[in-house]
Amino acid sequence: MYEEGIPCLWMRGGTSKGAYFLAEHLPADTAERDGLLLRIMGSPDPRQIDGIGGADPLTSKVAILSRATRPDADVDYLFLQVFVDQALVSNAQGCGNILAGVGPAAIERGLVKTSGEATKVRIHMVNSGEVAVARIETPNGRVNYAGTTEIAGVPGAHAAIPLLFTNIAGSMCGSLLPTGREVDVIDGVEATLIDNGMPCVIMRASDFGLSGRESREEIEANSALKERIEAIRLQAGPMMALGDVKTASVPKMTLVSRPTNGGAISTRSFIPHRVHASVGVLAAVTVATATRLAESPAAKLVTAPADSRYEIEHPTGSMEVLLELDAQGQIKAAGTIRTARKLFEGRVFPRETPPLAEGSAGT
Repeated sequence: MYEEGIPCLWMRGGTSKGAYFLAEHLPADTAERDGLLLRIMGSPDPRQIDGIGGADPLTSKVAILSRATRPDADVDYLFLQVFVDQALVSNAQGCGNILAGVGPAAIERGLVKTSGEATKVRIHMVNSGEVAVARIETPNGRVNYAGTTEIAGVPGAHAAIPLLFTNIAGSMCGSLLPTGREVDVIDGVEATLIDNGMPCVIMRASDFGLSGRESREEIEANSALKERIEAIRLQAGPMMALGDVKTASVPKMTLVSRPTNGGAISTRSFIPHRVHASVGVLAAVTVATATRLAESPAAKLVTAPADSRYEIEHPTGSMEVLLELDAQGQIKAAGTIRTARKLFEGRVFPRETPPLAEGSAGT
């Protein structure tokens, strides 16, 4: 059926990589689509050896683009996490890193026309129902990927892509604090259950016997720690109105500690069972938000910035989050700067094996 291949853009967005497709090139049926994506990525297989996935959750992602279905947006963006070693595709969350590539991809694919030296692209994030605005450099009517902006976790410098988020509180949980409390106690651990663009469970690293300076590899090797954190995650899911999250990629579990490199706070994040090499964009926004809640573990560890620019430290550097506050100190909007790059454009050829065998977490 796919002997001629499927049109695909392979792009780096922020600190992730993924396949960007037009919805019209994929099956309309969810189960058929998810089965196809598993075959394209080479899942389930820890190496993803027979597909284009990179054997890591950060490089096994998909963006599906289509014409906007609402008047305040220019393009619809559905994010799908293709699990590496499970026959599972999840739309339970968005991805702010892959989001960075959506504006360029939408222009490359003709969904959005350029407008001068820079083009603003209003992106309807289908997973959460919110709209983000990306500013893309488009001199001479083409996307420019070259520039001088560096982000932690990505070698070299590239064109800046500012992203602005509004009205993202309760994106999946219905409210910023789904339990109505700034802190809850689960299995004896204080945690802030919060959703400002990404459902997160924020806990002190010290409550798990960690300094917060451990490398990704050190934490990955600590199976007892990961089991304890997963037990808390499974309890937090229903408390956050997310239901049974055993096969879901949210909430994100985030350990916080005092900053060590001049930032506001240090993080170690799980996505959800592997340790993130950096931190997700919307997770960073949510962590910055938690630092402003007096009872949160994050508030007790933060080095508050003089302005509203928060450097969120992570294993490979830091990410800047800008919080826009109103006169009462409430968060009106949040922004960050990412980069993206087109890696290749062509056709991808899925393996000819049976589709999804273990069920799907898609729509």
